[in-house]
Amino acid sequence: MASSTAASALPQTAPPAVVRAPRGVVIAGVVAIVLIGLNLRAGITGAAALLHDLQAVLGYGPLIAAIIPSIPTLCFAVAGAATSWLTRILGLEKAILLSLVLLAAGLLVRGIPSTGMLMAGTVVGMSGLAICNVAMPSFIRVHFAHRTSLMTALYTVTMTTGATVVAVLIVPVAQQLGSPSAGVGAIGFLALGACLGFLPIALHAHRNAPAVKAGRVSPWPLLRTRAGVLITLGFTVQALLAYAVLSWFPYMLVTLGLTASEGGLMFGLMQLVSVPAGMVLVAIGSRPRMQRTAFYLATVTMAVGVLSMLVLPVSWAPLTAVLLGFGLGIFPLVMVMISRSGRTTAETTALSTVAQSAGYLLATLGPFGMGLLHSATDSWTLPLILLLAVALGQIAVGHLLTALPKVPRRPEPQPAEPAPAERQPAGASALVSAREGQS
Repeated sequence: MASSTAASALPQTAPPAVVRAPRGVVIAGVVAIVLIGLNLRAGITGAAALLHDLQAVLGYGPLIAAIIPSIPTLCFAVAGAATSWLTRILGLEKAILLSLVLLAAGLLVRGIPSTGMLMAGTVVGMSGLAICNVAMPSFIRVHFAHRTSLMTALYTVTMTTGATVVAVLIVPVAQQLGSPSAGVGAIGFLALGACLGFLPIALHAHRNAPAVKAGRVSPWPLLRTRAGVLITLGFTVQALLAYAVLSWFPYMLVTLGLTASEGGLMFGLMQLVSVPAGMVLVAIGSRPRMQRTAFYLATVTMAVGVLSMLVLPVSWAPLTAVLLGFGLGIFPLVMVMISRSGRTTAETTALSTVAQSAGYLLATLGPFGMGLLHSATDSWTLPLILLLAVALGQIAVGHLLTALPKVPRRPEPQPAEPAPAERQPAGASALVSAREGQS
């Protein structure tokens, strides 16, 4: 959702030509994608599984308890919007390395048993996570232009795998370490590994640094168009539902009677189901005239999952986890729609930027509102009723989204023909094809 995360990752600069990297750098790139993918939800799901214990040990009040799960979406909105500027200043690879340093530092700081350090570390870490979320798909397109689909699939699978494994193991790890703060801090070592894994890529890029400016489209005027409004609304609703569920699902299960370990296990099950669900929904939605069907499957299942939390006893938590996990599979479907909405790559990037920045900002109301309402009513009934209303609204938004007309693509300018001594290797033209195919 976390990211995820992700289609706005195209920076406003593009490489001048694809230069075949040494085999060692290519292998390092694949390893880096795996290590980074493992981190992009782990910091969020690990904290979510320990929120109940963290509040009990650190003693912070209901307002702080509501703010902490809201920090990731706020960081995604603010830091994510600044990513294109950062990549223009530093370059894509060095911006990603900086993001990983911020992520590791923030997660490690959360291991200090203090409410202030928990919040400060979350802000720093999630800001790094936001930059990495936005920049990584561009990294894949630039360095693996001829294997974009394969590397994107690897990235997506490892992202959810990391979230699932951390959600299941974080409570036992925290118990072994004797502190929930130590548990959330331990996730920082995983991010530190990603920093070290990405370092060879950043060093190689530093020695091959020139970049060519690409066309730019201002994102914010797109909110005056019907397509811009609907896509932003669709992204907002799915992000609000996703982060409300990701932030509070294990906490809800614990307050309803499950142990922390059982809540983490159900949380991991939900994450696990979201992986094949996303693949199935994208496969269905990619077929002619089946996109609306895919949206209906995801949105209706999410609504049923929220309803099951309202009416079924906590012993039915596995069913609820499966339903919610399938509903979370809508994220890649929304990303596919965004990637196909622009006439050029620059327009798609602008649309994705405004959808994610505005969407994540508004989606903060999900985890924050859920926490405040639970604290005010000492019950999950009202928060879940309102969440169900949002889930039902998502069905209507999905219906309108799938009615958007297809946008004809404009041919994009081709890069200048290189001199004979600098001629591109075979397969370099795939970069242009990948760029056009995702616009």
